[in-house]
Amino acid sequence: MDDKLSIVDNDVISLWVYPRRKMIHHRIRKHCHGAKFREALTRGTEALAQHKATKWLSDDRGNAAVLAEDSHWAQTNWLPRTKAAGWKHWSVVQPIKIIGQMNMSRFIAECAQKGINGRMFSDPDKALAWLDAQE
Repeated sequence: MDDKLSIVDNDVISLWVYPRRKMIHHRIRKHCHGAKFREALTRGTEALAQHKATKWLSDDRGNAAVLAEDSHWAQTNWLPRTKAAGWKHWSVVQPIKIIGQMNMSRFIAECAQKGINGRMFSDPDKALAWLDAQE
């Protein structure tokens, strides 16, 4: 992808912003939770606002189920702030583990109720193509 700026890069998660595409992109390598999970999402929200992005590509193939406390934080803290910063479209490359897939399906549905246009994919190229097609 073009014009990629690295925001977070550690042993469990990497996060980039693509200013021309108006997109945030994260890739989870292994189960991400707690401080690393929250820091990456918070930094992503900051980059989304700074670059006036509206799209987020979540490559969650390496993740498992989101812990209850992280899920609660994401719903009550991260989601409202990220939506207020301009987030509109969300493309998720689903986790390999079934429990993670179920978790993400529920979260996408909850975000849809709050106005986020989201879809889940098994193929990262299809996830990116769909996100690129969103205005």
